[in-house]
Amino acid sequence: MNNKSAHSSSFRDPSGYVFIENNEVKRVVNPIYFNQYNALSESGFFNKLFKNELLIPHEEVSKTEDKVIIKAEKIPFVTYPYEWSFNMYKEAALLTLKLQKYSLENGFSLKDASAFNVTFHKGKAIFIDTLSFDFYIEDTPWRAYKQFITHFFGPLVLAHFHGADQLKLLSSFIDGISVKMISSMLPTRTKLNPLLYSNIHLLAKLEDKHNEDYKNESKVAKLSKKGQLNIIESLYNYIKKLELKEKSEWGNYYDKTNYSDNAFDEKSTIINNWVKDIEPKTLIDVGGNDGTFVRKLDAAIDTALVGDIDNNAVDFNYKTMKQSQERFMLPFLLDVLNPAPSIGLNNEERDAFINRVKAFAPDVTLALAVIHHISLSGNVPFARSAEFFAKFSKYLIIEFPKRNDSWVQRLLNNKAEFKNHFEHYNLSNFENAYAEFFEVLETKAISNSERVMFFLKRKKC
Repeated sequence: MNNKSAHSSSFRDPSGYVFIENNEVKRVVNPIYFNQYNALSESGFFNKLFKNELLIPHEEVSKTEDKVIIKAEKIPFVTYPYEWSFNMYKEAALLTLKLQKYSLENGFSLKDASAFNVTFHKGKAIFIDTLSFDFYIEDTPWRAYKQFITHFFGPLVLAHFHGADQLKLLSSFIDGISVKMISSMLPTRTKLNPLLYSNIHLLAKLEDKHNEDYKNESKVAKLSKKGQLNIIESLYNYIKKLELKEKSEWGNYYDKTNYSDNAFDEKSTIINNWVKDIEPKTLIDVGGNDGTFVRKLDAAIDTALVGDIDNNAVDFNYKTMKQSQERFMLPFLLDVLNPAPSIGLNNEERDAFINRVKAFAPDVTLALAVIHHISLSGNVPFARSAEFFAKFSKYLIIEFPKRNDSWVQRLLNNKAEFKNHFEHYNLSNFENAYAEFFEVLETKAISNSERVMFFLKRKKC
């Protein structure tokens, strides 16, 4: 087999790299990693992780003296740490600690603890970097400890004290938030907490000292396996108890709807009837809040992406998903006005949301009670939002609240003396703008409300 081009996100590890072939995700294992790979495979370590859905499953495709090629189970849509809610982030952190504990108990150790080694699949966090496991060397500290602090522990502690927006920092600090920065952002009183002091504040001091060691005279510390397991257990227990201290406007959105229960049910029925016509297997709900309308669908959905701008709404959806053991639902944070961009080396290491959702190619898009926020809060012309949805939506079910809708009036009143500059926000202009990109299959007004539902199909380019 000829050499394959590595995926744009897979170049940092000399042990191997990922490539895509015939829409399949494959990984080359280089000779430098053969000893570890063989030991992990032959000991049953990999199979145990597969069985417990902790590591993405793979199968060996070929094996030569030069390389091993494995094929991994494909994940329909990869989310990144800055798109996770607080409790999703916690689950990813706890998974990483659990893997390190199990690795130590079996003679291995994680050499990487990047948050980008985890994503969500089939209703839970899963580790996706097969080559992150190395042999454990007696009395050596955890090689990836600092990376865990800068990718997981630090961001979670910052979110606990300052709000969930802190979790978005990894979009700017792709290699982790420096412990010095984390330490400086935490309240002074956290220095009195032994766990926070030793794992953040003291670590920041030691980092400064190490950075000034130009002659490399610092001795490598020793740490027993028991000592390392104790640290892992203390971090695990602390993270497990972490909670947010913030509320949000949209976290209980459906308790504040401006139309009756009958209208709410009618809206759900309209959506269901249209969805049945196309029998989708995949969908995305843009501005889907806590996933209520996706759960009301009478359809066999394989993968449902539910994005929302509000952490508490996404978190509530995530908790509901876990309690109901739903494997088809994937909650994530999405700001339509500022979706996740491409970042990293050459702006290709982590893919933009729009590229990922285009590749996902959902059978249908739901955009319920979101267009007035895009148009009035974001000042986005109808033509631009139509262009956005047309990039990935074969079918689009979109709800339009008319000018007399109380939520629309609230947003217009927020414009104060500029309210009259938004006379363009009306049903006719909406229909005309969206007709440039979509064919109108059907419209339905929701009874006893100021809202109209549209069932659209993207026009061929």
